[in-house]
Amino acid sequence: MNILWAVLVLGAMGALFGALLTYTARVFAVPKDEKRDAVREALPGANCGGCGYPGCDGCADAIAAGRAPVNQCPVGGSDVAKKIAAIMGVEAGEQEKMVARVVCQGGTDNCKARFEYQGIKDCIAASVVSDGYKSCKFACMGLGTCARECPFGAIHIDESRHIAVVDEEKCQSCGKCVSVCPKGVMELRPAKQKVDVACHNPGVGKAVSSNCQTGCIGCGKCMRACKFEAITMVNGLPKIDYSKCRQCMMCAEACPTEAMKANFDERLEAVIKREECIGCTMCARTCTFNAIVGAPKEKHRVTEACTGCGACAEKCPKKCITMRVRYRPRDPQAAVEKREPVKPQFTPEQLAKIEAAKKAKAAAEAAKKDT
Repeated sequence: MNILWAVLVLGAMGALFGALLTYTARVFAVPKDEKRDAVREALPGANCGGCGYPGCDGCADAIAAGRAPVNQCPVGGSDVAKKIAAIMGVEAGEQEKMVARVVCQGGTDNCKARFEYQGIKDCIAASVVSDGYKSCKFACMGLGTCARECPFGAIHIDESRHIAVVDEEKCQSCGKCVSVCPKGVMELRPAKQKVDVACHNPGVGKAVSSNCQTGCIGCGKCMRACKFEAITMVNGLPKIDYSKCRQCMMCAEACPTEAMKANFDERLEAVIKREECIGCTMCARTCTFNAIVGAPKEKHRVTEACTGCGACAEKCPKKCITMRVRYRPRDPQAAVEKREPVKPQFTPEQLAKIEAAKKAKAAAEAAKKDT
């Protein structure tokens, strides 16, 4: 009988407490934000902090509240941005994929060690000792702090050269390596960029070359080689305007120390479909590298001097120029001599017609403005 009473009392207490908890949960319930929950569901869940917020929950709160754009998550990229934009009812816009790159080629094969470091295997700790153990104080120390910080396993250390190496396929552009590097050799740069500056030592001339074979000496040859004004010298270092860069890689060709690094294996070249070419000479006049030959109204062809900038393909009125990956090295000697275009000679009757057409056009434009 005593056991029965105990069971009844415990059952009654459980029911009472359950009712109290249910009532409390309803009274103090926090209203759900379905839009915020949908945004959180769309995020990748990496909780890397690359967005600048404390994990994916913080990022979702900021996006749902309008304090952050829909493309705030660097890991998710454009696909996640489009999903979130659909949830928020806005346009996602184009998002360029970024990757971490090592802005240094100062491995021990190019940049010698000043002394043997035997301390803690950490770049931050080693940088305290005489600005690091390498002869260039701006060089990557290759002790793996960035690799340990990367949550995606996208960085490893080349043990023979003592320098960090990024696997761009794995990199999610969270930026953790950038923030943790004491030497500032990690930077986020556009993934599609095939040519870039691989040095951040602001020194000039012998002050750099005596410490590193592949350091930028500030000579400015890369800037002068660029035909598109995409490079300027800032504090002794070349700075690339990616919106102007056409990946022609002429800057890397001109660089005497290979501090301007280019992926020549992916260099492009123009190809003219001769059966479609009308010989308008637009491509030849556009090419700033004298790499296209052909007389007016004759089939044109591209020489081995082509740099793959693609300017001719954009200007071709017949769209008969395509770009492909170059399968042999560029030959600068194949450039043709640039000739001044011959001005057409008109008869007096033709000149009179041209003048009449100009006057008619001006009168039409004036009438349009009056209306």
